[in-house]
Amino acid sequence: MAAFCSARLQAGMLALVVAVALLTLPASSARTVTTSPPPQDEKPPAGNIQNGKKLFTTYGCFECHGHQAEGTSVGGPRLGPNPISFPAFIKYVRQPTGQMPPFTIKVTSDADLADIYAFLQSLPQPPKADSIPALK
Repeated sequence: MAAFCSARLQAGMLALVVAVALLTLPASSARTVTTSPPPQDEKPPAGNIQNGKKLFTTYGCFECHGHQAEGTSVGGPRLGPNPISFPAFIKYVRQPTGQMPPFTIKVTSDADLADIYAFLQSLPQPPKADSIPALK
């Protein structure tokens, strides 16, 4: 029992040392590891809407965000129409929060993300609630 407790204590101390080391890295070290996001006013590259729709399905985005990126009550939020800015989109896809897995450059290229973004931009606005007979 004492050996087990000692091993747990050592593992906990190692985790603490690693955490402190990561927090005290100089800012220049962090910059060499990550890429800086593009400027917020940067326009998205031209993307292929049809390929973006295909990739949206292939990567499984529809599973959480719906086939038309409308979002679901138990999954991901609505992505389109009118998605967030392209730089914010890239940053979030690469380094998401919550349950979404990261889609690093090793998983998908910026060109593929531009195609997905073009697909999101192409989605039509949903009808106004007062124009739907069942909701009147």
